Amino acid sequence: MDFLRYAEASAALLNAELADVDALEAYLDGREWLHERATDRDCMLLRKFQRELRPVFEAGDITGVVGGLNELMARYPVTPRISDHDHQDLHLHVATANASVADLLVGESLLGLATLVCDLGADRLGVCSAGKCTNVFVDTSPNRSRRYCSERCSSRANVAAYRARQKAVEPA
Repeated sequence: MDFLRYAEASAALLNAELADVDALEAYLDGREWLHERATDRDCMLLRKFQRELRPVFEAGDITGVVGGLNELMARYPVTPRISDHDHQDLHLHVATANASVADLLVGESLLGLATLVCDLGADRLGVCSAGKCTNVFVDTSPNRSRRYCSERCSSRANVAAYRARQKAVEPA
């Protein structure tokens, strides 16, 4: 189990539009074996989880992040299990084989975020600083300097700042 990948996937899950099963399947790109198990109920449960998880990314302090994650882990207990389907690569799964898609994604998100916060710190979760963007991100930069959810938002913000500086120095 790659906890950092699961933490980053939790941000992607929070940013995903999960209006219907087709949207959930699009989010599950690369995990086609889960497509046939995806249901409308999974979409509904995941939208609820998105609303509950957002305050963790918005908290901005260790108390809010840790308290929010602990509350969610109490509400959605995670049951890790060692997987031996590949005897050369033992790893953890966070749900039983018959768990719903929503249970699997929630478990991966919570265990990934909890491990990230314990290993790297609560200040690694954030909300994009771009004006009109509300996406969240996991900051894996060495110096904890990430401010934007994507290169696209970073570029837009830099271009806007440059144009504002140019406009401020233009003669009247």
